[in-house]
Amino acid sequence: MTVSEACERSERVVEAYRHCERVVREEARNFGYGIRLMPVPKRRAMSAVYAFARGVDDIGDGPEPACVRLDLLDRSRGRIAAVRDVLQGRADATALEGHPVLTALADAAARYPIPLEAFDELIDGCESDVRGADYETFDDLLRYCRQVAGTVGRLSLAIFGSQGRLRAEALADSLGIALQLTNILRDLREDRLAGRIYIPTEDLKRFDCTLDLDDSGMFVDPPWRLNELVTFQAERARTWYAEGLRLLPLLDRRSAACTAAMAGIYRRLLENIAARPAIALNTRASLPTWQKAVVAARALTGVER
Repeated sequence: MTVSEACERSERVVEAYRHCERVVREEARNFGYGIRLMPVPKRRAMSAVYAFARGVDDIGDGPEPACVRLDLLDRSRGRIAAVRDVLQGRADATALEGHPVLTALADAAARYPIPLEAFDELIDGCESDVRGADYETFDDLLRYCRQVAGTVGRLSLAIFGSQGRLRAEALADSLGIALQLTNILRDLREDRLAGRIYIPTEDLKRFDCTLDLDDSGMFVDPPWRLNELVTFQAERARTWYAEGLRLLPLLDRRSAACTAAMAGIYRRLLENIAARPAIALNTRASLPTWQKAVVAARALTGVER
């Protein structure tokens, strides 16, 4: 490789990272507050991971017919395979030209032990969404949460670094589950309007709820039953937060701050929903921007832990 070619490749990688950071700024309404707290090299790597994961998630939630989305998800698998080929010397980096997210991800995976196979698990979870999977028991839902959120926790941990890898991976998985359970409550009505139910059937039966909607898109179950259902799910999520946040002492200061900011925003959102279940039942709950900024600042100082 000539000096000119090396400079061109370096510039291409830098621009690829810039693209991923733009995705984080524009799309990561909650995670972005944590990612910004990382030192530049790790922030770029986290941005690459997020950008690819976000792309997969957007396919799963897209408006296209199921057959089209499944094909797009299969292409995403092929793109991860292409990144592996480049890293293992079976293909030149030029194979990723025109794909800034893949270019950045390949560079990040060359610098950090990112488990690229976790993206395949994430794609498995999104395929379940597209196929309209049902969740009879909480164990069924747990497997899904590990696919779509626990994987992101493990991918992030590879960039953070930690003491006691196996223990840290298990705790990162638990924290990912807590975040996903919060997402499920936040998006309860939105998901139902899209024909998806993530609350386990056994829980619906326990609280005698159906999550059926009337013609105006509102739940028809008695409000007190729905409130009890949401309260039960919120308490379950709290248990996973309590376990997952034990990860923080195993991380360096900036990585712990990033994790604490992400978890802190979602945990406050959960508490808002638990205090007022109607939030999850009637709207898509969120925190105001100023409150997210406060959580991030507190995380950086070590208070939000």
